[in-house]
This record gives sequence, C-alpha cells and structure tokens, in this order.
Amino acid sequence: MDQLSDGERTEHYVVAVAAVVFRDGRVLAMRRAADRQAGPGLWETLSGRLQLGEAPAAAVAREIAEECGLPVTVDPRPITAYQARRAGEPMVVVVFRADAGPGEVVRTPEHDAHAWLTPEAFAERSTLRPLVEAVFLAARSGAQGPT
Repeated sequence: MDQLSDGERTEHYVVAVAAVVFRDGRVLAMRRAADRQAGPGLWETLSGRLQLGEAPAAAVAREIAEECGLPVTVDPRPITAYQARRAGEPMVVVVFRADAGPGEVVRTPEHDAHAWLTPEAFAERSTLRPLVEAVFLAARSGAQGPT
C-alpha cells in the first residue's frame, strides 16, 4: 500500500475485463484448467487484464479473440464493474456484453471445458457471485435491446 500525504492508505488495483458472450439466450461459460494458478476448475466467462494504454472495450475484444476465437459484436457500454481479488491482488473488473456470431469455440490451455448455459445454469456452476449478477444484468440488457 502507498502512504498518502493526509495519512490515508490506498492500494493499486489491477484492471480487468470480463465478457458475457451470448448466443441464442445462452451465455458462454468457460472452466479454468486444473493446472491454472488462479481459480483452477472455476466456471467463469472470458476475462483478462488490460494492457498498458489499452481501452477496456478493446481489451475485451482482444480477450474474446484470444480465448475462444468466436466472431462477436461487443456492446461498448459496460454492463457493470465490481471489485475482486485474484491470487491476492485487488482487481476492478469491468464487464461487457457481447453477442456471438457463427462458429465453434476454440479453447486455449487456460480453459479445459466450455458450455452454453442459461443465466440460471451459469449461476448454479459459478461461485463468482459478482460475475453471476453481471450475467443476469447482461441478459436483461440484451432483452431490452439498445437504448
């Protein structure tokens, strides 16, 4: 932690993005591989850290391309953001909704399984409560269409 001049303390946060990718009303859920240091076996959506100087919307598009290879349309407006910890590091996660085009998921070694789940089924598999809430928000935002 850094010491501020007025005696308050602050932490530096890692900024990450998460993509809630939908196809036919189902969300793409990814299971982290057993050999991963952070969250082995955890069901999540696609996610990753921002690179220096990268805009969040660009980061989420990059992560989707890297982690599943699907063509998608990303809504540039974030759905929500929440704080989390990963491997002890404080993080802020900015969540975006995306709609998948045709094609098959191509997994990387980071994930060992995937499934297209209803938001309710995702909630049953994932222990990440803020992400589950974001999935429900993203589902509602898609049902309403663009504002």
